[in-house]
Amino acid sequence: MDSNIDLRTYSPLTFAFLGDGVYGLYVRSALVKRGNTQARNLHNEASRIVAATAQAKVYDILDSEDELDEDELDIMHRGCNAHVTHQAKNATSMEYHKATGLEALFGYLYLLNRTDRIEELITRFT
Repeated sequence: MDSNIDLRTYSPLTFAFLGDGVYGLYVRSALVKRGNTQARNLHNEASRIVAATAQAKVYDILDSEDELDEDELDIMHRGCNAHVTHQAKNATSMEYHKATGLEALFGYLYLLNRTDRIEELITRFT
């Protein structure tokens, strides 16, 4: 990413757009690293972890602990509070907002090239 670009000016929904894919990829990678297993089992486990309801629980854990720095927490909260027009099929509105906040955090970290931090967080929840 161009170092002259100020990520603080980006919409949290832009971060969440990217973070959705980043989160899914890193979850899937963590599951595969556990060992060889049937693709069906990998898919079922990944689907459970990346669901909005599960992401909302991760959001709550990170929000209640002192693990995130001030910038990370701010991005996550901005993502949660962003005005979204889409609703998940199997999640409440609040769960969907929290999932969006978590995805915003992962998109932000990815744009900062903080893959070590992404892996650290993913490892806790997979």
